[in-house]
Amino acid sequence: MIQLPKTATAPFCPSEIRGTVDIAPTASFRAKIARFLGPGLLVSVGYMDPGNWATDIEAGSKYGYDLLFVVVLSGLAAMLLQAMSMRLGVVTGKDLAQMSRGRYGRRANLSLWLLAEVSILACDLAEVLGGALAFHMLLGVSLLVGIALTAFDTLIVLGLKGQKFRELEAIVLGLILTIGASYLVELWLIRPVWPEVARGLLPDWRLFGQKDALYLAVGVLGATVMPHNLYLHSSIVQTRVIGHSEQAKRQAIRFLGFDSILSLTFAMAINAAILILAGAALHANGYLAVSDIEDAYHLLDPIVGTSLAGVLFAIALLASGQNSTFTGTVAGQVILEGFLDITIPCWQRRLITRGLALIPAFVGVAWLGEQSVGKLLVLSQVALSLQLPFALYPLIRFTSDPGVMGSLANSPLVRLVGWVLFVVIGVANLALLAEMAL
Repeated sequence: MIQLPKTATAPFCPSEIRGTVDIAPTASFRAKIARFLGPGLLVSVGYMDPGNWATDIEAGSKYGYDLLFVVVLSGLAAMLLQAMSMRLGVVTGKDLAQMSRGRYGRRANLSLWLLAEVSILACDLAEVLGGALAFHMLLGVSLLVGIALTAFDTLIVLGLKGQKFRELEAIVLGLILTIGASYLVELWLIRPVWPEVARGLLPDWRLFGQKDALYLAVGVLGATVMPHNLYLHSSIVQTRVIGHSEQAKRQAIRFLGFDSILSLTFAMAINAAILILAGAALHANGYLAVSDIEDAYHLLDPIVGTSLAGVLFAIALLASGQNSTFTGTVAGQVILEGFLDITIPCWQRRLITRGLALIPAFVGVAWLGEQSVGKLLVLSQVALSLQLPFALYPLIRFTSDPGVMGSLANSPLVRLVGWVLFVVIGVANLALLAEMAL
């Protein structure tokens, strides 16, 4: 392995975290549950980042609750795909990027690495814009100053040097609970009409005959099922020491599966809450073209009747962006180490990624104006969706191969559903590209 200097590396980088949480075989059921919980939390962060906010707010504003079923179906698809990723890491002891490096040639690996890096940059662009908006709303600074302030989150990563992986998970949990509590109060203040919300759970495929609805649906999908999360999950489950027997692996899959479903259900509920809030506060009051998070923030106070709504909205947005900082750093390291066999300090990785994301954020806002943030956020999520098939294909192939997974390979039903998802996502992306070309 190419080993670069690690003068300031944080211990939650992939090469340093494997096997950091011991789980005794004789531990009680409750103790095992407690020890296995955590990886799903870090993965779930990517499912509630600022990019999700933009797509969910625009979808709720334009179509009310009609696209709520897309959020739910995307969340269920995410649970299945993340379960595959988790299973791959537990069974093989390798992450998806490492498996790809071992299976494919140099050109294919370089292509997959570049596509994965693009997905991380698209995600980090959303974090930059979301964080800048939060600073703008809370501190009253301009968006360009807010973008500059997001550059300092590298200091947070440096500040975590010396922290254990479980402590990182605890920090992430605290931020997730902040987001959840904020939205719980928001929904209590806005009081949606729940029977109408329930009707939004029923699929209406006719909506996809509209270009905007298809664009937003693909954006919701890209914001929900993030390519780099598939690489991340297969790596961080290896923080749990479980033994090498098939029985131990089956037990780990069961407990880590519970961890994933619990965490991703919460993330799906957050995304649904954002869309419901937009539907109840904006669409129901005649605001049908709100595509900007800041517009939603300014409209909340007069609609709800209290300034608390806007403050909670901004706090949750800031927590969302900061949470994604941690997982984006680890995912970037997983991809770099896995595909290229290169290790660099986490702070350097964070600095490079954030530096590259700042460029389109500055240029986009300076050139298109502050009102362009919502469109840039949705575009970043569509870019994520376009990258998704290139992570899905090797994931489904590896986890369905008995030569790789043995008796723990995907069942025929899971394999079928996985390939159906691959085809649906690919067709949706092609349809979107065709619509955009017209």
